[in-house]
Amino acid sequence: MEIIIKPVLTEKMTALTDKQNKVAFVVAKDANKIEIKKAVEAMYGVNVVAVNTQRYQGSVKSRYTKAGVISGRTNSYKKAIVTLAEGDSIDFFSNI
Repeated sequence: MEIIIKPVLTEKMTALTDKQNKVAFVVAKDANKIEIKKAVEAMYGVNVVAVNTQRYQGSVKSRYTKAGVISGRTNSYKKAIVTLAEGDSIDFFSNI
């Protein structure tokens, strides 16, 4: 099972990384905090102090077309905010 799906790279998370040494990932919906901690430590070689998780429900979207109104939902997902140990960091842009 793939636990870490992708990192969250937004302006808000970049500011949080600079100030509090926290990094966010979109993770599998059924992954728990212990599995997320082990996956991050194994993938990036850092020490994880804490893991906080948040579940997001997909929002309702609708648009107007020639055939009428089409409505649906975006995908739901789970986000994990990982606090790294002092001195550790993850560089997502090193391979570019």
